[in-house]
Amino acid sequence: MTATTINESEIDKFAALAEEWWNPSGKFKPLHKFNPVRLAYIREKVLDHFGLDGTRRRPFEGLKILDIGCGGGLLCEPMARLGADVTGVDAAERNVQIAALHAKQSGLAINYRATTSESLAAEGAQFDVVLNMEVVEHVADVPLYLKSCAQLVKPGGLMFVATINRTARAFALAIVGAEYVLGWLPKGTHSYSKFLTPEEITSLLRRDGMSIKHKCGVSYSPLHDQWRQSRDMGVNYMLLAEKPGASA
Repeated sequence: MTATTINESEIDKFAALAEEWWNPSGKFKPLHKFNPVRLAYIREKVLDHFGLDGTRRRPFEGLKILDIGCGGGLLCEPMARLGADVTGVDAAERNVQIAALHAKQSGLAINYRATTSESLAAEGAQFDVVLNMEVVEHVADVPLYLKSCAQLVKPGGLMFVATINRTARAFALAIVGAEYVLGWLPKGTHSYSKFLTPEEITSLLRRDGMSIKHKCGVSYSPLHDQWRQSRDMGVNYMLLAEKPGASA
């Protein structure tokens, strides 16, 4: 049997919610709230790494960016507006259809494909930046998934990873609180056993030839009703990894 990262139950779960992707008050409201801190982190690190001019209207022009598990395109569209050549892939065909329709309505040229990271890697595709945001906790084969993601990064390129730590506090906040008490997410969105620690992600990425350049936590401020970068990686966190250049 061919190894795959596809978890059919996870695909079905998100495909069933596909119509909700672009509703900021719908089922994906938490992701809309979370998006600004993700975008700010990606923009800052990409500008710094590639030495780009952030004052330009389209500073990412010339960069090829891949968003794996793109859903409805919440990250793809801002990347395209920044000037990048964007590809978004998702294993759920319905998500890709919704994303492509919204991009067309927004006048954005984004290459959406219903496929997997391992299939794309098998084609030999490579990108300057690979976005791996809130996906790794939903795949069937984590080592295969991260290996294929690493293969998709060009030498000298970057990979961003965002996920949830496997801690008691993460269980209390991300599952009990977010899904059962506050109702921010549909019940069953996350499985505690599939959460990964920063050390586990780091170990796998290093094995796949990536080096960790930065990591930070992401915390919610009820007072300001927004997510912010923090030093606390006990629940949500982001990692930035680089693939050494050809001369490294």
